[in-house]
Amino acid sequence: MDRPPPLRRLIDLPGVADLEYRALLKREFAEPEARAEFPEIDDCSLANLGLTAEQAEDYLRPAGWDRPERLPVPAQVAAFEAEGWDVTDDKRRPLRVLGHFNQQLWLALRGVAGSLPFQPDDDTPDPWGSSLAAEAKRFRKR
Repeated sequence: MDRPPPLRRLIDLPGVADLEYRALLKREFAEPEARAEFPEIDDCSLANLGLTAEQAEDYLRPAGWDRPERLPVPAQVAAFEAEGWDVTDDKRRPLRVLGHFNQQLWLALRGVAGSLPFQPDDDTPDPWGSSLAAEAKRFRKR
């Protein structure tokens, strides 16, 4: 049985963990208005997703767009997980800076605008599968 691919984590993208830490220290950093005062938010978004939040807001959505970026945060977390992305921290709480990245990530995930960062294929062996194969080989020898 194939196991599902591991979720990609937003916080693992370059610079996102630093921004999350700053939002933890200063609550106002997570507010949408913070992008005007802190250009590093847009720089991080542009470097990782190919769009800034402002560009994503202005981007024309295709017909039938269901506006997932407007869902409540818990619903977005579940929807992102269904798409293969984890947008929570290590304690499974939604990222404070999710509002700075959610529109761009939705557009990129659906292939409308922007881009997803390159992720190499996971070539680490499956420890469960390899131990099962070794056990089967030992069983055949008996």
